[in-house]
Amino acid sequence: MDAPLVLTTLLDPSELDTEVFNLDVVDKYPLEFYEAAMECKYPWDVKIKQVRNLLRTEAQFEGISYTHEVRDFNSGVRYSSYKSIPTMAEKVQGQIELASMLRAVNYTDVASLVIEKHFIRDVKGNLRKFTIQEFRCINCNEKYRRPPLFGSCIKCKNPKLVFTIAEGTVKKYLDISLKLASTAKVDPYLIQSLEIVKRRIEGVFGKEKTKQIELENFFG
Repeated sequence: MDAPLVLTTLLDPSELDTEVFNLDVVDKYPLEFYEAAMECKYPWDVKIKQVRNLLRTEAQFEGISYTHEVRDFNSGVRYSSYKSIPTMAEKVQGQIELASMLRAVNYTDVASLVIEKHFIRDVKGNLRKFTIQEFRCINCNEKYRRPPLFGSCIKCKNPKLVFTIAEGTVKKYLDISLKLASTAKVDPYLIQSLEIVKRRIEGVFGKEKTKQIELENFFG
């Protein structure tokens, strides 16, 4: 998704993604910034020089400042906890535990955002895709909107046709979301939304629980 579609030798900062226009370009923050933070003011109430203030001037190409020195650009974290923690449930649990220890963070809001912006959208999207998915031949990879009437692949005659989206893909975040919603005491509306999604899933697959296991469990 980050592959460039157009290459040009003429660089114009005003044509970049607008998100970068909010980047601060000062070498230190004024006292007013910290006083505003203590008063919980909105970001736009504090005037800090940003990239947007430099556009279409000579300053847009050079002299952009930063607040902290870095000796080596490559000295950051190379292997994060998100990579080392094996399961999504443990990752979420670690995130919630960290949020509960930080006074500046409301862990209930964190849990709500994780469910609302990630998990429930993923579950709903995969459930919809499951109901309209295609069938795939495991031999030649030919795909069909509906299985052929004679029960095998038209192209290679292979009888083994499988779903392109598995049941486990639809359910993988449901239990995590329900557990997180109950322990973090999120808004009742969000809990009810999860319950409705759960009923829709049970209406498609039934109430029998499926357990998603790691590939390494088959080898030992």
